[in-house]
Amino acid sequence: MSIITLTTDFGIKDHFVGAIKGTIYSELPDARIVDISHQISPFNITETAYILRNAYKSFPNGSIHIIGVDSELNEENKHIALLLDNHYFICPNNGVISLLASEIKPEKIVEINIHDRVETIFPVLDVFVKVACHIARGGKLEVIGKVIPEFEKMVELQPTISADNNTIFGNVIYVDNYGNSISNISKKTFNEIGKGRDFEVIANRYSFKKIVEKYSDIVDFSVPKEQRQKDGTRLALFNTSNYLEIAIYRSNLNTVGGAASLLGLNYRDFITVKFT
Repeated sequence: MSIITLTTDFGIKDHFVGAIKGTIYSELPDARIVDISHQISPFNITETAYILRNAYKSFPNGSIHIIGVDSELNEENKHIALLLDNHYFICPNNGVISLLASEIKPEKIVEINIHDRVETIFPVLDVFVKVACHIARGGKLEVIGKVIPEFEKMVELQPTISADNNTIFGNVIYVDNYGNSISNISKKTFNEIGKGRDFEVIANRYSFKKIVEKYSDIVDFSVPKEQRQKDGTRLALFNTSNYLEIAIYRSNLNTVGGAASLLGLNYRDFITVKFT
């Protein structure tokens, strides 16, 4: 039995996620369901792609991923199912796949056409679940949709490089649960442009001349605990996805705050790296 994952912007207060899981279990009692996230910012396709891009490869080949963000069916937002990188994705054709795996060519894409057989105003529950269960039983994509050559493309925010190769201009593309602000500047781009030079990271009115390898690198563990007082210290590092992140050490949005709130670094805000 394939794993079925759920990624939505439904939150956890309402009944939607529970209803989706109940419907899957009604069709496939032995199903294995994994929540990737239900806390996507409403309709935020870029955030959806960032989270899924960093999660789906951890699942075994053949896993089925339901994406319920901006999923209302209309003339400009059809529904698709596809096999890509040995994983199945069921989602709106709103550009999320192009952001999720821009360099990977899908093996097959179909535009889902079973809507006339399903009465629904909640397509993730009534349509996406039926498609996922069909695939989990070993069904072919062509049975639930017509083959199409490509999916909708969307251009993600990309860092730009100055003409003299001395500056990288980036943007915040995601704010995580700790309030850390993650940019679209990859470690690869940083190293290719920087070539080992000294640098300054500028984020709002704050600057960083050092990038640490892990959060606790700012702590001097030779100093007694009661004298450290490092909670709330700002820092820059490359996160586990190898993107430049501006963080607050041991941040807590309910106490010390996070980079997004304390430093004013929110989605699409600028982060710049200047090399000397």
